[in-house]
Amino acid sequence: MKMVILSRSAQVDSTRRLVDAARARNHQVKVVNPSELQMHLDGKTASLFLGGKPLPLPDVVIPRIATSLSSYGLAVVEQFQMRGVLALNDAQSMGQSRNPMRCLQRLSASGVDIPQTVMARAAGDLKQMLERVGGVPVIVKVQKGPDRHSAMVCETRQSLEAALEAVVGLGQDLIIQQYVHEVTSDMRIFVVGQRAIAAVHRSHTSGKRKRSAKEKLLTAAELAPAQRQAAEAAAKVMGLELCTVDMLVQGGVPKIFEVNAVPALGDMETATRVNIAGAIVERAEALYLKQKTRAP
Repeated sequence: MKMVILSRSAQVDSTRRLVDAARARNHQVKVVNPSELQMHLDGKTASLFLGGKPLPLPDVVIPRIATSLSSYGLAVVEQFQMRGVLALNDAQSMGQSRNPMRCLQRLSASGVDIPQTVMARAAGDLKQMLERVGGVPVIVKVQKGPDRHSAMVCETRQSLEAALEAVVGLGQDLIIQQYVHEVTSDMRIFVVGQRAIAAVHRSHTSGKRKRSAKEKLLTAAELAPAQRQAAEAAAKVMGLELCTVDMLVQGGVPKIFEVNAVPALGDMETATRVNIAGAIVERAEALYLKQKTRAP
């Protein structure tokens, strides 16, 4: 099987792990920086060029698109799909998962439990907004574009007012989300082929709950049935073949707050000792075989 991994560099740890896993299973694999690809359309064909030459089409493409290149990178994935190349994940699902508002909407509409959330274009009636999410503290997510956002914790109403004044002044969309109290576990689950294959607990090094994975220590976790079901349901709802699902567990009830379509592999593999890269390549094999069987 011929594979292309779309990544800014072959030296990125997760990319290198996928390359090693593919070669271990005797596949041809090439790492291509999506920003170096040119796309050509003429109403009849959809071509891809690298270094001025047509790019030989692979059987499978695995997107590792950085958020800084999201718009162009997803267009590249779409171009591969237009040529009949199997994408793991597809451009539409990745785009929706990277938009926090659309992601939360899809999860909630499908019955996946999420923290209480208010989405708005303007601050409006702050008192009402706070009441809807259970009061301070809250998580504030600022939408900086169709697929970029940042998050902060506001402990008091005063700090929230200051944050919203800056956000509204910039004309950005915002999400105010319930700060889940009495959390028994903060978990990240790696899902491949809509099946949970690895899970970790995330502990907070500073003693305060933050949304940055870099500030959390990962330890292997066993999944309760409800946690497994919620993670797999989230991946299925978002249409993703591979992703991580972040959840907070409150009184045994998992509440999902984020789905990442381009998850890092290294820390999860180290913590769980699960060959996640190998599982991803195996899933690509299975889907490609299924596609070939269906082809006329």
